[in-house]
Amino acid sequence: MSSTGDSILLLGESGVGKTHYGAQLLRRLMKGDCRLRMNGQATNLESFEAALESLSEGKAADHTATSTYVDSVWPVSHENGASGQLIWPEYGGEQIRSIIDSRRVSSAWRNRAQQTNSWMLMIRLQQTQLGDDILSRPLLDLRKATPESPGHQISDQARLIELLQILMHTRIMSYPDHSGTPQLVVLLSCWDELEFDGTPSDALRTRLPMFWSYLSSSWRSPFIMGLSALGRPLTPHTSDSDYSSRGPEHFGFVVTPDGAHSPDLTLPIHLLLDERKQQGAD
Repeated sequence: MSSTGDSILLLGESGVGKTHYGAQLLRRLMKGDCRLRMNGQATNLESFEAALESLSEGKAADHTATSTYVDSVWPVSHENGASGQLIWPEYGGEQIRSIIDSRRVSSAWRNRAQQTNSWMLMIRLQQTQLGDDILSRPLLDLRKATPESPGHQISDQARLIELLQILMHTRIMSYPDHSGTPQLVVLLSCWDELEFDGTPSDALRTRLPMFWSYLSSSWRSPFIMGLSALGRPLTPHTSDSDYSSRGPEHFGFVVTPDGAHSPDLTLPIHLLLDERKQQGAD
């Protein structure tokens, strides 16, 4: 970790669980029994307070407002003694959808893409659709479409590819020699609801084969992991008494690239920072 700050570009549309993961990650850091732990006073926690309170009551957190973007600064230390600052963002997922739909990157998001060396993309596979789109339907079928037919949209996996391509193009504007390729972790969220027996890579390759091919050809060694930030489904209005009595910090897990389950929710962050450190030493 650097002495100034390790900023993570957290990418995810609405409903993938960014707020829940941020709140649970913050709890793990405060509890201090994971690879990373809190090492001082965190700042800008207002955006997580409501989520932390909801989870303590055994309820799901509310949706983050579209216009919200707050960088929360967490002083953390590694189990090996290294210390630094982790800059964690909280924002409304509609901002990501806007980038994809408009193919425009605001100055704020352009700076984030250019200045962060660690990217984390959260995908909820249950929400993805693989129906026919303009990339898979033959041109003859499109020619036969009547004016009353609904417009054809690109698939979710094509949207994900386009998001990364847009942000990578934005980044290459600052790093023309491609030396600034960020480290990448893909988190398959709500893993407990997926009911998949294989590894996270197997799940991504099975569900989003075109996106998997793009990742494999564009990144040398992306980390593909599963995530269940809550460990079980919660609702915003009904309290889970067992969840609240035991405490949210006792729930949630990540699935490592080899398929093992770990309660250490800081593991994806640890892998990102450790890989970046190793490449810097090469």
